[in-house]
Amino acid sequence: MSEFDLVVVGAGPGGYVAAIRAAQLGLKTACIEKEPALGGTCLRVGCIPSKALLESSERYFEARHSFADHGVKLKTVELDLPTMLKRKETIVSTLTRGIDGLFAKNKITRFKGTGRFRGPGVLEVVDASGKVTEEISAKNVIIATGSRPASLPGIVPDGDKIGTSTEALAFPTVPKHLVVIGAGYIGLELGIVWLRLGAKVTVLEFLPRILPGMDAEIAAEAQKTFEKQGIEFKLGCRVTAAKPGKSGVTVEIEGGDPISCDRVLMAVGRIPNTEGLALDAIGLKVDPKGRVPVDEHFRTSIPGVYAIGDVIAGPMLAHKAEEEGVACAETIVTGYGHVNYDAIPGVVYTEPEIASVGKTEEQLKELGIPYKKGTFPFLANARARAIGATGGKVKMLAHAETDRILGVHIIGPRAGDLIAEAVAAIEFGASSEDIARTSHAHPTLAECLKEAALAVDGRVIHI
Repeated sequence: MSEFDLVVVGAGPGGYVAAIRAAQLGLKTACIEKEPALGGTCLRVGCIPSKALLESSERYFEARHSFADHGVKLKTVELDLPTMLKRKETIVSTLTRGIDGLFAKNKITRFKGTGRFRGPGVLEVVDASGKVTEEISAKNVIIATGSRPASLPGIVPDGDKIGTSTEALAFPTVPKHLVVIGAGYIGLELGIVWLRLGAKVTVLEFLPRILPGMDAEIAAEAQKTFEKQGIEFKLGCRVTAAKPGKSGVTVEIEGGDPISCDRVLMAVGRIPNTEGLALDAIGLKVDPKGRVPVDEHFRTSIPGVYAIGDVIAGPMLAHKAEEEGVACAETIVTGYGHVNYDAIPGVVYTEPEIASVGKTEEQLKELGIPYKKGTFPFLANARARAIGATGGKVKMLAHAETDRILGVHIIGPRAGDLIAEAVAAIEFGASSEDIARTSHAHPTLAECLKEAALAVDGRVIHI
């Protein structure tokens, strides 16, 4: 039986990062992963391939609709979907090989198969046929098995006409009509991809708004923008069934007319992968949502067993899992590790991008926290005008008494990059005055954060 100081079950963003950090700290480390390639959902069929398609589809769309404004005239623009999909796969395979290299560099042992507990401190590696191929002794175990797409009653994904984000990343042809069920990050990003490539896109959402959990003012502006781009939203509707037929799919809505389409993308959230771990073998129970309960140091109720990422409570974000992976490994070795959950950003990589960190205005009202608000539109920013992207704004929320920054929400060009300044500010406990008095290069989009900070105190300059 192989013996290790730490065994990480799962090689997604949380798991592989935890393994690397633990190895750096001197632990003899192993990682169990059932997929042939390392990197988890994010790298293989999530964050990375979707961003590759978003980038490619945006360039195609701009070449068809926006280049002329810059004095660039193209006689014809053609879509080569196979090449676009091949580029995506090349990016993914390159990055997965990179993680293989990092495992080798840090002397991490990789076991191929599904990890499950046989008892306290003992894990089995099971291959695809169900055969146990390895038994491993572990002083410590980190559960980092991630999540999978959720489904709805009455809808059974068939991997073809009715699929999840995995299938939507590899449609062999552009659908004439794509119905997206769910108006969250995943549904909107992939809906935008296929809209740009020529599909009609209808988004169905049970709630009366898009982007649940995001600042409502920003989400409302995003909806108006997406509608102008051509997305049709049906909000407050309950999908009861999706029935595939010879010519497509019929989507049934409670109290409404059915919708006929070519393909359906199920994007109604994700659920943790805790089944198959044989947690009962060590007496570990999950909560009603299938998540592993942990304390503030990622410790479960079983000594030596930890959990991070999508299998525990909190936003299901790759970078959140990475931070937890580092903190968990450091806790095991040093006794201390910490993640500031108020400084975990969220980004929707549409056009315009949407980014957020900290509390929303609705949360502050609900908590009774006094706040001041400052906003600044990209329309008044010189760099935004130069690049031809003037839609959106920066919204900054600061404590009314201490001026400490409580939340920043951005919709506009390169919001996913701009939010980093706000994350750092919240991490260091900065005030809006701190950002207002920090020099920002001109002309840059980042000046919008400075102006929003000035607006908190009612002294914005450029509007």
